[in-house]
Amino acid sequence: MSDTISAVWKAVEEDRDYVVGLTRDIVRIPSVNPKFQADPAINREADVQTRLAGELEALGFGVDRWDVFPDRPNLTGEWAGSDERSLILCGHVDVVPVGDQSKWNCDPFGGDIKDGRIWGRGAIDMKAGVAACVAAARAVRKAGVKLDGRLAIHTVVDEEAGGFGAMDLVKRSRLAKSAIIAEPTWGNIVPAEGGLTWVRVTIFGKQAHAGWRFNSIWPQPHVEGRLTPGVNAIELATRFLMALRDFETSRCRANWHPLVPAGLATINPGVIRGGAGMGPDGTPAIMTNAAIIPDIVTIDLDYKFMPQEKFEDVKAEFENFIHHFAASDAWMRDHPPAIEWDLFGLNFPPMNTPVDAPIVQSLNRRATQAQAKAPVIKGFEAVTDAAHYAGAGVVPVIYGPAGDGFHGDNECVEIDSLIETTKVIAAAIIDTCGTA
Repeated sequence: MSDTISAVWKAVEEDRDYVVGLTRDIVRIPSVNPKFQADPAINREADVQTRLAGELEALGFGVDRWDVFPDRPNLTGEWAGSDERSLILCGHVDVVPVGDQSKWNCDPFGGDIKDGRIWGRGAIDMKAGVAACVAAARAVRKAGVKLDGRLAIHTVVDEEAGGFGAMDLVKRSRLAKSAIIAEPTWGNIVPAEGGLTWVRVTIFGKQAHAGWRFNSIWPQPHVEGRLTPGVNAIELATRFLMALRDFETSRCRANWHPLVPAGLATINPGVIRGGAGMGPDGTPAIMTNAAIIPDIVTIDLDYKFMPQEKFEDVKAEFENFIHHFAASDAWMRDHPPAIEWDLFGLNFPPMNTPVDAPIVQSLNRRATQAQAKAPVIKGFEAVTDAAHYAGAGVVPVIYGPAGDGFHGDNECVEIDSLIETTKVIAAAIIDTCGTA
């Protein structure tokens, strides 16, 4: 290691209590995403950002802050430097609800230390990662290192509900060549994750009285006055779901990436609504009357695709599948299903950072030096805010500490891993931004 890296790591070790204390402080500020549980007492993202802004200002960062949603601000801090060697450190400050508090062995917002861990909601997902980013920059400054490249710290809201904080920040802010998103990775290096969008398929039938259902499913004499048969959209939807499963299987078998699990490109039918009449929100207006042959079904899909796939190709493939499915039925040929992409504005571009990218190699080299457990370079099964940076042309990678209980009870972060993470990120700052 260079003398510069050694000096920065010494600064981290000499002040271990700093990153531990900052993590505990922001865990103790409840910042549950209000889209999941609306309660001013626990919807305190703004207070977390105020706490972090004070740290950034004390370190000489130029700080900017603005509301993405009312009283839900993003925060950025920036040290000036060259764009060619620029780097972003990013994390989110919103957390999911506590759930059943009786299953917790500690105060969910206590930030207690026990068994070498910090406990509380958000400890691992991902307030420890946020604190590590700030502490890494602090160690660089404490060691007297002046960077050549521009360093920015981004802390965002609303990641847990779709990443709309990061989307807004990416549109508004100066970006950088590279980014580290400090989500929990258990010390592994994660340069790839699949894309994700939500898509709604609306299937159209023909409304009729259920008493005349026989007229729809059994041959009737073509006599004068015969009622026009109904078409049951729910039954069409069951056929669609069977065809969708076969289509999903073919996609999973045909698409692979060396860093992610086989079969990652799944299409999950998450919400289905069937009934009569189209409501103003695009879903069936009547869903409580079984005496009506339903004419509307909406199916909301969680649609994943592989890191190397382009959304335009994924979209065209699915629309082609829908076209051929509809062509198999006389009614649907004339009344094809409708497709709504990016439902509720949710769209995560894929991340496919090359393994030999300098930011990946830096993190891998420094984690190998700093960690008790050797890192693995692997892909991520879910999605993170790294997607939005990747979609904007930044070269991102995910790297963060180890812990347990994220999105569950008894959430915690391992303190030794938190210190290691801080060291690795600090070294990656030096490697990426260089010294003046």
